[in-house]
Amino acid sequence: MKTVDVLVVGLGPGGASAARRAAEAGHSVLGVDRRRVLGEPVQCAEFIPTPMGAYAREAGIVEQGITGMRTLLPSGTEQASAFPGLMINRAEFDRAIAREAERNGAELWTASRMTALDPVARVATIRHQGSDLPIAYRVLVAADGPHSTTAARLGLPPLETLLTRQYTVPLHQPLDDTVIWLSGEYPGGYAWLFPKGTTANLGLGIDPRLSADLKGPLERLHRDLVALGRVGPEVRQRTGGAIPIGGLRARLHHGRALFVGDAAGLTHPITGAGIAAAVISGELAGRAAGDFLDGDTDAFDAYDEDLRDQFEVALTRAVQRRQALYPLWHTPAADDDDTHRRGWVAFADYFDPSRMPGAPTPRSLHPHRTQTAPQPAEVLT
Repeated sequence: MKTVDVLVVGLGPGGASAARRAAEAGHSVLGVDRRRVLGEPVQCAEFIPTPMGAYAREAGIVEQGITGMRTLLPSGTEQASAFPGLMINRAEFDRAIAREAERNGAELWTASRMTALDPVARVATIRHQGSDLPIAYRVLVAADGPHSTTAARLGLPPLETLLTRQYTVPLHQPLDDTVIWLSGEYPGGYAWLFPKGTTANLGLGIDPRLSADLKGPLERLHRDLVALGRVGPEVRQRTGGAIPIGGLRARLHHGRALFVGDAAGLTHPITGAGIAAAVISGELAGRAAGDFLDGDTDAFDAYDEDLRDQFEVALTRAVQRRQALYPLWHTPAADDDDTHRRGWVAFADYFDPSRMPGAPTPRSLHPHRTQTAPQPAEVLT
């Protein structure tokens, strides 16, 4: 039986960051991912906030800079917001972090998946190269996405998710801003255009409880933009996926398992922001794993507390906005500008509790602070 100090399940930016940090601390690390090529298929709009640029320094990652965000309300009214960041090649971004983990001594397996888990014996069974291999571990990092296999095998409830669909299309006009459409046509979500030089990611997200049709509204938006001469008719790539929208898990560690990124529920329930939270939580999980292995019995509780300090207020607010807006979808209010001002981070109304009747005020870990602007967790990715 192969034995490692840290087993990481899932090698997106969260899992790869955890593997890198634990390996840097001198511990034996095995990371596994079901995909044959890390980072593919890409299932996000590929935007990162400016501070994440420190992880995008390798050649071939940055596609272009972004200066702002244009939000279009149902009436056609446009809100311009400063929104600096970078459009990246997300696959190369993920692989760059994974390569750094390997350089620090982590062993990474692709085309490999966990088929069984015994959390008491701390043994995971990994299907790798056609064989089921038992792997004994001391700490397990679950970075396996919104439909976490680790969570399921631990008997934890599934996360509530939003569904997305995205096309990569030719961009006919240079653009330095991201564009957001808010409309009753995208119940529980929104549509977006994120420029990448001569192409753009055009997509939308919809709450599956409110509508099962993502293709229809995305095709209509694509046709409208083609008619306006802004994008071309060719669809060069199609992708999509699930985004957790229920906020943080009740606990971010279970026994010797630490949850990171989407698997932890760290994705922002309104904007879909997730890359920065994945990297941050992965690094903290890798550090917590190392501290625990070095004798710190409080390391996992500290991990949970650190993440809640950084993200809980923003995520709680977003969940409450979703809950308050849910009854308004499929009603005339879903095409009212005022509704969307209360439900989108570009507007001051979003941060004003009095503008969301019936929604409780988020529990603040720092009650002396008044939050009137987006937190890092509220940045689109």
